[in-house]
Amino acid sequence: MAEEDIQAKLQNYRTAPFDARFPNSNQTRNCWSNYLDFYRCQKALDAKGVDTAPCDWYKRVFTSICPISWVQKWNDQREEGNFPGKI
Repeated sequence: MAEEDIQAKLQNYRTAPFDARFPNSNQTRNCWSNYLDFYRCQKALDAKGVDTAPCDWYKRVFTSICPISWVQKWNDQREEGNFPGKI
């Protein structure tokens, strides 16, 4: 049942919902947090050998609120091994 709920939410997803941790209009920290959460989630679930589909929520959020140039820069930094965040 929980898996079906997650899949239904992902299907109906349009844009990032309100997050009480980031009440201001400046969504920079929200963008950064969701980017990190996506890769942390993937890493944790991969280590357990579990399906990483629940992590897609974070990816949808950060792709809807983060500038593409930031995401590309962070992806490049991760690939080069000099990403400043802790994943």
